[in-house]
Amino acid sequence: MSSSFPPFACLAAFEAVARRRNFTLAASELHLTPSAISHQVAKLEQFLDIRLFERTAHNVELTIAGDDYLKRVSGAMAAISAATDNARKRVRNSLHVHSTPSFATLWLMPRLKDFAKDHPNVSLSMSASVVHSDFAAGHTDIDIRYGAPHWPQLTARPIFDEQVMPLASPAFIRRHRIVAPDDLLHVPLIQSTVGVVQWPDWFAAENVVHTPTSYAYRFDRAFMALDAAVQGLGVTFESTSIGEPHLRKARLKPVFASGEYLPVQAHFLVYPERHAQRPEVLSFVDWVLERAGNQPDLRMKRAGVGRLTAVHSKSTN
Repeated sequence: MSSSFPPFACLAAFEAVARRRNFTLAASELHLTPSAISHQVAKLEQFLDIRLFERTAHNVELTIAGDDYLKRVSGAMAAISAATDNARKRVRNSLHVHSTPSFATLWLMPRLKDFAKDHPNVSLSMSASVVHSDFAAGHTDIDIRYGAPHWPQLTARPIFDEQVMPLASPAFIRRHRIVAPDDLLHVPLIQSTVGVVQWPDWFAAENVVHTPTSYAYRFDRAFMALDAAVQGLGVTFESTSIGEPHLRKARLKPVFASGEYLPVQAHFLVYPERHAQRPEVLSFVDWVLERAGNQPDLRMKRAGVGRLTAVHSKSTN
């Protein structure tokens, strides 16, 4: 190896510290001790004869020279990482997708047979939880996340524009004779506690002065809130995209014929840019976006607000 090329272990330690801004977190990511990481960085600084970091009591910051060096080497390291992923995973054309539970259950799973038909050579693995994937661990190719898209150094592509509106079973709507927005203040309401928009947002858009202060039922997953509405327990405020299986089978319907809704973008395909070089990743991303673009058009009326892009800090669904 050329004498002008520093040891790769030093570069890996430098990149991890620069990204994490913390020696301990970088050490955990690389399965090393903080002292070993510090030694590798010091070795690189000696090799380059420049100071890469300014150390403080709680974290580290790149120096001007360190920031310039990172910009020059990060692209090369990403290319090496992508090449390694390809070499390791192309053996089985594997793809590991992680998703939020509600999206996986209600939107993705009913459509997976179409992906399998279109891409028979891709070996797909799936997992679902409310915890975001740590791409540094190397186990996940794509993470489907719910919430505000604040994920630095990751590509985040919105899956669809969602319509969030009051939904209930047809029998519940008939029984309670709901005709106006303020009628909802007198029936059991179901709250999905993780929703990026909430009941008070909808009532405010409908110019209803008094908003609910309590709810008959509260759930921390969208699929449970929707199931409760299917059972006739009350009215839920949920996305028609996620609730589409229930709407299609008439287990749920919009409470109001005019269908006022709040528009949001809250579900995202998230992945490191280097993963986009893998054909399996690109195939899955294109397939999801194509299917999302073919969502049923309910032709509802938008409530009096602009589109909301995950306006709250909620991040699970």
